[in-house]
Amino acid sequence: MKKLFLPLLLVCTALSSFAQSSNGPGKFSIGAEAALPTGDAHELFNYGIGGSLKYEYPVSKTVFVTLSAGYESLHVKSEFQEPDSKSSFGFIPVKAGIKPYLDGGFFFEGQLGTVFSTEKDGGNSFLYSPGLGYTFNGGFEVAVRYEAWSNNGTIGQVGARLAYRF
Repeated sequence: MKKLFLPLLLVCTALSSFAQSSNGPGKFSIGAEAALPTGDAHELFNYGIGGSLKYEYPVSKTVFVTLSAGYESLHVKSEFQEPDSKSSFGFIPVKAGIKPYLDGGFFFEGQLGTVFSTEKDGGNSFLYSPGLGYTFNGGFEVAVRYEAWSNNGTIGQVGARLAYRF
């Protein structure tokens, strides 16, 4: 549990600092996430599901710097599950990135960060994630991305996020 507390504390502190210094022009979003593992990860995992909190700080009219944290559970395929073993593994991705808006509500987003395993002695990995999406007028946002976690091998996944910005 201590392993989870420090990353979340750091992200919450950073988000509140940005929010206070920006005098309100930034945006928060909260979203549901789904992922389909690719490559070698697809051999072991069926899918991933989770949620995230993101803060966007404007550096120009169309470019935002982002900070986000979340939780993802990767679910093991049934043929690899042994009796009385775990059927999923938890991860906490912490990311920073840049999000330029293109025409209308379309955007591109690139993020770098680290992902922490919630498992005992699970460690952490470098994370990179390019993606694109669309922000609707009512505050909803939909995005897709490729995300890779690298540490002596790579876990790749195609992810989707449905979020509400406020």
